[in-house]
Order: sequence, then structure tokens, then C-alpha cells
Amino acid sequence: MNTKILFRSLILILFCFVKTNAQEVLTVEDAVKIALENNYEIKIASNNLRIDKTNVSPGNAGMLPKATATIVDANGIQNISQTRSDGTVTKLDNAKNNSFNYGVGLDWTVFDGFRMFAKMDQLKELQKLGEAQLKLTIITKISDVNATYFNLVQQQQQLSALDSTIVISNQRLTLAQNRFTIGKASKLEVLNAQVDLNTDKVALLRQKELFSNTKIMLNQLLVRDARNDFEVAQSIVVDNKLVLSELNTLAEKQNPQLEAQIINKNVAELQLKQIKAARYPIVKLNTAYNFFESQSSLGFTTQSSARGLNYGFSASLNLFDGFAQNRNEKISQIQIDNSKLAYEQQNLALHSQLAASYQTYLTNLELIALEEKNEVIAKQNLNITLDKFRIGTITTLEFRTAQLNYVNAKVRNSNAQFQAKLSEIALKELAGTITF
Repeated sequence: MNTKILFRSLILILFCFVKTNAQEVLTVEDAVKIALENNYEIKIASNNLRIDKTNVSPGNAGMLPKATATIVDANGIQNISQTRSDGTVTKLDNAKNNSFNYGVGLDWTVFDGFRMFAKMDQLKELQKLGEAQLKLTIITKISDVNATYFNLVQQQQQLSALDSTIVISNQRLTLAQNRFTIGKASKLEVLNAQVDLNTDKVALLRQKELFSNTKIMLNQLLVRDARNDFEVAQSIVVDNKLVLSELNTLAEKQNPQLEAQIINKNVAELQLKQIKAARYPIVKLNTAYNFFESQSSLGFTTQSSARGLNYGFSASLNLFDGFAQNRNEKISQIQIDNSKLAYEQQNLALHSQLAASYQTYLTNLELIALEEKNEVIAKQNLNITLDKFRIGTITTLEFRTAQLNYVNAKVRNSNAQFQAKLSEIALKELAGTITF
């Protein structure tokens, strides 16, 4: 009977082991790849860029002619009475009249003060703006995925710390019960150990809840089923070789928000060119081939028809429009000035954010080194305290303090690594160099 129970237990353990190993291990690179393929905001930004690319065409800029086909069929039935100059009166009831006209016309603006060329350049700049907006969306989402992923890693490390403290609390409770059994400790020591163990279990449950909810958040970013379970990396690796001067140089070239401000300034300048085009004449060519036929039941001409080619050109020049031209040009120039100010403002904000984030990054790197030492010291202190507690030379309060110091040291170390990683992600996001 004991052999059967042992065999079943081994089978159960093996099944759990296989199930655990079969669970998906999600790397941060895989998470970014899935987000780039599935994220809704990235797809929407991609579609908006496709619209911008479609708009870049000579026809949309007004460079191509317009051809139209027309057909008109008009019919009428009337009671007509005509009095001629010689006094003759002619009457006809239900007189039928009809006309039929169809043809093809071509209109082409061959000169509009170079407005069409400025419009074409503006459409190309708007396409670049769409590319910058797509890049910003991608970088932002990659940053969100990285931050959420390493938040999971940090929480997993905190779960490990809480697991270890529960093991220690169980040992403490067992020792307290043994000491109480042999009369070397009071019931109060046992109860205190039980209360502390329950407190640790509550903290572990809360941490598991937070860990599960963060998994759901990451699945949402990846556009996956919220119940999709996975494992993450065990540690956080921080890039400790970032240099502020290099980041500033890269940001001026690659930051999508700064790039968008440059494009907005170009768009405003091209808008002014289009407005100034109204000072030049507009020249249009037109041609058409039409067919016309009419019939009338009463009149000097009962039937007529014509067909043929019409062609010509037209030119127009705005001489005075109530000073609207001057007003529009002044407004457009002010918009250009505003775009320059917006660029300078964004550039200053970018370098300020980089400087502040870099200082936080350096501080977090120092904290990592400090907290790693603190964790080692706290571990040594806990081991010594545990040995002394076993032989009864320290109080339960002293033991609990050493235990909490160790757990807090592990949590602080994990948090320092996570905060340093967040600083690294923020710097690379601002510099436009975050990997994707």
C-alpha cells in the first residue's frame, strides 16, 4: 500500500513538473515583437500613414487636368399660341419640344503661381509627419511593454523574497512550538510566531494578486487573451554605459516629437507659399467636344443639330480683395513664427528631460550597488540571528526584526534594479534609440 502511494505521488510530481516546464517563457524581445504585430494603436497609426502616402499624388496637388463627361436630355409638352408680326396667329396643343446634348470637356490649370508645386511638397511633408507619428507610437508602445515586462520581473523577485520569508516564519513557528513543548518558551511566543506567519501569507497573497493583474496588463498591450499565462525572465539587466552627450546628439536626430516640430515648421512655410501664389495670374486651358440636337413642334426651326470641338483658355488675376491677401499672408507668417517657437520649446524640454532622467539613472545605478551590499549584509545577519534563535539567546522580536530587514533589503534591491531599468528605458525613448 505504501509503495502504491509513493508511486502515485511520484507520478503527480512528474506531471506538475512537465506542466510547469511546458509553460510559455516570454522574453522581452518576444513581447516587443508581438506588440508590434498586434497592438491596435500601432495599427491605427500605420493606417493613418497609408492615408498620408495615398494623398501624395500630382492629382491631389492640382497638377493634372480634369476631364468631365456630360449628357443632358430635356423634354417638354406645351400648349403654344404664337402671334406673328403680320398678325397671323398660330396655335398648337400638346406641342413637343426636346433637346439632347452630350459631350466631353477637359480643363487644365497650367499656371497658378506655383501653388500646385508648394502643395505637392506640403503633401510630402505631411507624409513625413505621419511617419514621425507612427515612430512615436511604436516607441511609446515598446517603452510601455518594456516597463510592464520588467515590472513583472521585479514582482516575481518580490514573490521569491516573500516565499523565503514564509519558509523562515515556518521554521520560527516550529521552533517556538518545540520550545513550548519542552517548557522553554511561553504560549505567547507561539502565538506571536503564528501571527507573523499569517501576516507574511497575507503579504504573499497581495503580491500574487498584483503579479497576476500586471500579467493581464501586459497581455492587453500584446493584444492577447487576458488569461494567457506565461513566465518572464528571472533577472533585470541594466545598461550602465549610457552617456548623456551621446543621448543628446541622438535625440536631436531621432526623437520623433522634435522631428514632428521640424516638419510642422516646413508645412507652415509651404502654406505661406500657397497663399502667396494668389498674387500671380491663374491660367487655364479648356477644350470640349459636344453634340447638340433639338426638336420643336412649332417655330421657325423645327429641328437642329450641331457637333464639334470647342477650345480656348482663360486667365484671371486678383486685383483687389479687400486686403484679404495681405491679411492671410500675415497670419501665415505668424504661424511660421509659432512653429519655430514650438520647435525651440520642444528642443529645450527634450534636453531638460534627458538631463533629469540621466541624473535619476546615475542615482539608481548607485542604489543598485548599495542595495546589493545591503542584501548580502542582511542575509548574513539573518543567518546569525536564526542560529541564535535556535539556541534561545535572542528574543523573538530581535529575530523578527532581522527577518524583516532581510526581506526589505531584497525588495529594495529588486526595486532599485527596476527603477534603474525604467530610467534606461526613458532615456532611450527620449533619444529615439529604444530597440524595435
